[in-house]
Amino acid sequence: MKHLLRNIVDAVRGRPAFILPPSAFILLLFASCMREERGFRVSPPPSGRVQTVRLTELQPGPAQPMEVTQNAYEQNAYAVSEGKRLYEQMNCVGCHFHGGGGIGPPLMDARWIYGSDPSQIFSTIVQGRPNGMPSFRNKLNDDQVWKITAYVRSLSGQVEKDVAPSRSDDMSGPPPESSTEKKPPVKSGGIPKSAEMPK
Repeated sequence: MKHLLRNIVDAVRGRPAFILPPSAFILLLFASCMREERGFRVSPPPSGRVQTVRLTELQPGPAQPMEVTQNAYEQNAYAVSEGKRLYEQMNCVGCHFHGGGGIGPPLMDARWIYGSDPSQIFSTIVQGRPNGMPSFRNKLNDDQVWKITAYVRSLSGQVEKDVAPSRSDDMSGPPPESSTEKKPPVKSGGIPKSAEMPK
């Protein structure tokens, strides 16, 4: 690096400079590559409030494929970390802990009671579920719910490793979400006893 700076100074002063070595040329070539692009203004999925949740492909009439909603926030590390912050501020930690489950079901295993699709998680947050999951319909706007949805999916390794938060701002806590193995969701055999309607 000293030789490169010396060559530049000599060229400015009018002194003859010697030819750059190939390693310096390659270094300059890579230094001029495209810069990292950070999208802080990612648009959430273009849909309003999701009103229904389909858990199976069974329905009357001709068979139709299940719709899978893409959440653009799952590609954005800033949005997922904002989802983590909102997850803790809205006290989701009080029931689901840091994804391991407690009063509420775990969010980092392969079993999803109401579905693992982003639109199904969105509906669960907005509408709530029987026996404990409150509705956050008037407490969060759609943008915030999509960010929490992206974070919830990161807890089970459903987002890319470079997008998931790598560390918490606290002194200690669970392992970072970026080190979570991807666990594909499986359809459960039925609704657990804790999610049934009271008699």
